Amino acid sequence: MIIAIRQRDDNAYEPLADALGRPVSDREGLTDHTVVAHWEHLDLYEGQTRTSAEFAKHLDDPSWRRPVPVSPHGDRRAIWHAAVRLHPNDRDLTSAEWSEIAHRIARAASIQHPGDDHGCRWIAVQAQPGRLDLIANLIRPDDTWTALPRRLPALLAAESRRIEAELGLISPRTDPDLHQAAYEARFAGRTRQAGTADATSQLGRLLRQLADERTGPLSTVRGLIEHAAHRLEGLPDAYGPASAHQLELIARRLYGIQQSLESVTDALPAAARSSPVWPTRPAPTPGIATGPPGARLAR
Repeated sequence: MIIAIRQRDDNAYEPLADALGRPVSDREGLTDHTVVAHWEHLDLYEGQTRTSAEFAKHLDDPSWRRPVPVSPHGDRRAIWHAAVRLHPNDRDLTSAEWSEIAHRIARAASIQHPGDDHGCRWIAVQAQPGRLDLIANLIRPDDTWTALPRRLPALLAAESRRIEAELGLISPRTDPDLHQAAYEARFAGRTRQAGTADATSQLGRLLRQLADERTGPLSTVRGLIEHAAHRLEGLPDAYGPASAHQLELIARRLYGIQQSLESVTDALPAAARSSPVWPTRPAPTPGIATGPPGARLAR
């Protein structure tokens, strides 16, 4: 599970459109099958329908009070948006499971506090396969701003790992393997020595390794880029959010490359797509700690 923290906005329309995968409309109704969780003071009953435009307006209302509330840093972009993406091979979750994930992430991000009667407005939208979006207005009813944790990406990543363990979800491999270079060199050496193996099968195995979402080098690089994006997003300097957005775009392109490699591999003969016997992990190097891969920081 990957959590991507988007750049904050001054209105909820674009984040909600991104969550829905279509423009916000005053004619399209959203029920509790789409808005799977929300702050406790939202007047929404089971089966009730509100338009997506009404939800956007509800989230925006605190930003339009007079005088307009300004953050301690002089910032008026009060709309916070986080997109949660499951692994492509994860099972389909129930509405109750999506709701549980939404509430836990909201608490980890300090968007929601149990028993807090003056919390900020937020909703969780599950409108696209394998994806959940949390959208919140950081302005509280008393016009103060919700203070997000300093180590928010790390906190969200840790909560993601706990959710994955409890719900039986796939945890993506994100931290770089200290022995990845030696591993790849050994794999390449064995490939060169396999003189009797079919060249197409060798290339198919190599492409599948490159595209692998859990252990492939492209996945590792993507994780590092996403980590850097989250670090930049949290910087107070003006260049931080813009640079973070650029890195997110790069990460998306890498994900597209992975999918393209999978398509190429699928088009190869069946022998090339057969599951290979992977080389064993190299022996640990003295003085270098080894252990399970770490958790990906939220995207």
